[in-house]
Amino acid sequence: MRNLTKHKSLFFLLVCTLYGINSYSQEGRTTLSQDLKIEQLLKEKRKINQNISTNESYKIQIFYGNSDDSKKKLQEFRREFKEIDGTIVYTNPNFKVWVGNFETRLEVEKAMLEIKKKYPTALLIKPSKQ
Repeated sequence: MRNLTKHKSLFFLLVCTLYGINSYSQEGRTTLSQDLKIEQLLKEKRKINQNISTNESYKIQIFYGNSDDSKKKLQEFRREFKEIDGTIVYTNPNFKVWVGNFETRLEVEKAMLEIKKKYPTALLIKPSKQ
């Protein structure tokens, strides 16, 4: 009787093992579809982040206000000062126009003299790392 129980247990174990080998589980396939505009937006954001340098350089803020006016000021600045780069930075609730990327205080103060002739409210800033 014990032998028969052993054989039944062994047979049951063998059947379970064979069934487990031949059984099929769900296949792990995931399909991700993404709008092409997302990748374009990510590229644009990376480009903007490269322009906003928050290292040890100095910048000059020539304007703060709403989005449309800041875009106009930046275009106007680029027409007048072609050699100095500029960018728009959003800090809730205003948009700021930052120009230049000066390494030393002496460089930024020299540029400030020229810029203040056209933009008398210009401020010298040193952006902090965020």
